Amino acid sequence: MEQVDHDGRTTAYRQTSFGGGVPTLYVHGSGAGHSVWVHQYGQRGFDGPSVALDLSGHGESDDVDTAAGPETMAAYAADVVAVARETGARVLVGNSLGGAVALTVALDTDLELDGLVLTGTGAKLGVHEELQTMLAEEFDAAVETLHGPDMLFHDADDETRSASMASMETTGRAVTERDFLTCDAFDVRDRLDEVTVPTLALTGEHDRLTPVSFHEYLAEELPDCTLETVEDAAHLSMLERPDAWNDAVGPFLGER
Repeated sequence: MEQVDHDGRTTAYRQTSFGGGVPTLYVHGSGAGHSVWVHQYGQRGFDGPSVALDLSGHGESDDVDTAAGPETMAAYAADVVAVARETGARVLVGNSLGGAVALTVALDTDLELDGLVLTGTGAKLGVHEELQTMLAEEFDAAVETLHGPDMLFHDADDETRSASMASMETTGRAVTERDFLTCDAFDVRDRLDEVTVPTLALTGEHDRLTPVSFHEYLAEELPDCTLETVEDAAHLSMLERPDAWNDAVGPFLGER
């Protein structure tokens, strides 16, 4: 892992390079880390420079003392901007919370971008009150619920599901809860016309957390956005069906 110092903290990231071109920066979702993109940033994914970071409080990155909501979202956006400037990345790929962070970077910072990929995310990311309560009081139950049918996965193998659960447990209750509460506060539906870069919106066809309709909305409201759906997958379609996900995203990244 490499590191960049910014805003009084250190953010860790992994960078790989298989060919030339503009680097792509991958941003994970709630309770996760950079390894959720293992099929994209490594030799099994795309040719070309790839970067995957750990947001503050995740993996090897320093944490921040911020309240859940806009304050944390701004801190996460600063993580992404710092890594992007350090590596020269100009395309952001964000899953779930990471998609919200990518949209925040596009809307609220001066980072120059060539494209966005928004996967398993939306312009508004409300979190059910029952899940919020479980995250606060019964974290193990919350992790189990999130790994239930058509939540994070549709029909993932046991190894993939177990690795995802372990990652969330390692991140821990406090940071994971903060992530989900930050998602719950996120709503940029009235600002999508300000996002001028080419965008790809895609998710798994069975995703109950951010259903296909969320991505149809993005495709309708963003000025330059195309829509793709990954069959036989749910929220973490890049992990569950990596070949299909890569096939859907590859041409878009190639054009950038």
